[in-house]
Amino acid sequence: MSLRISPDKNQPSAAIEIPLMNPLPDYDLHQIEQPTPRDIDVLLVSQGFRDLVDDARAVLTELIANPPPLPNSSLLVDLDLTQIPHFEIVQLTGAICPGDDEVYRPGLWIILRDVKAPQKQSLGEIALEHVHVIIQTLVKRLGLT
Repeated sequence: MSLRISPDKNQPSAAIEIPLMNPLPDYDLHQIEQPTPRDIDVLLVSQGFRDLVDDARAVLTELIANPPPLPNSSLLVDLDLTQIPHFEIVQLTGAICPGDDEVYRPGLWIILRDVKAPQKQSLGEIALEHVHVIIQTLVKRLGLT
C-alpha cells in the first residue's frame, strides 16, 4: 500500500493519504480502479464509501484516545513524557488518489493535529512516529491492506 504521511511545515499537523489498493466487498467497493477522477466521484458518494469513512472515524478516534505503543525497534527516545502528542482529527474525508498508468483510486484523506504542540512548529520525530503507528493500525483494523 502506498500510503503517504506528509508533515505540514510550521504547523503541528500531518496530512495522510490512504489509497484503496484492493476491493472492499464489505463496503460494496468492488471496482476501485477507474480511468478518470469523475468515475471516482461516483464511488466517493456511495453508501459503502460513506460507511467506510464512518468506520475509519470511529477507529481513528479510538486510536487517538488510546494510542498503540511505539514499536520496540524504534530508535526514538522521548525523555519528556509531558510531550506525548495528543492528536485531534482535523479532517477525514474521501480522496481521489492518482495511481500508476493513469488509473485513479478512491482513498481516505486525513489530517491530524497535535493540540499540545506549539502552533508555529512542525511535528517532531516522536510525534511523526506516533502518527505512523496510529495510521498503520487503522489500515490494519479496517482491512485496507
